Amino acid sequence: MSSNFFGHLSTVTRHRSTVFIHCCKAGIPWRGFWHDISKFSPTEFIPSVKHYAGGRRSPNELERADYGYSLAWMHHKGRNRHHFEYWTDYDPVTHVMSPVKMPKKYLVEMFCDRVGASKIYKGKDYTDSAPYDYFMRGHARLKMHPETARELENKEFLR
Repeated sequence: MSSNFFGHLSTVTRHRSTVFIHCCKAGIPWRGFWHDISKFSPTEFIPSVKHYAGGRRSPNELERADYGYSLAWMHHKGRNRHHFEYWTDYDPVTHVMSPVKMPKKYLVEMFCDRVGASKIYKGKDYTDSAPYDYFMRGHARLKMHPETARELENKEFLR
């Protein structure tokens, strides 16, 4: 269990450091400083240590496999505005949960998060196309507000 604790702590710390560097380059250092701070809360940290698999699979995936849901993920996405899943609300016209357009600073942080995650989890196999490939493979763009997805896909959005 202690190897899971230190392994998960190391992964989260390396990820946050990488995202911080990218957020500084993107002009949003405070977003980088506070990035994923909720991962240290007991609601996220304890299940993630329990389900840590050496970085081979997400602890959230493994928690989901055990319980049918991931309480850690639900907590995380509800507190971190750089996740597009945070940006859903009831549409006042349709009364259905729908995606809401993300503000630019959180979209930029999401981009930095995806680059940082790809660098940490892919390691020596990282390429500059890895974050985009992951984005396209996961069909996230189909669940985002259309303007948010278009902006993220636009190579000029950081300018």
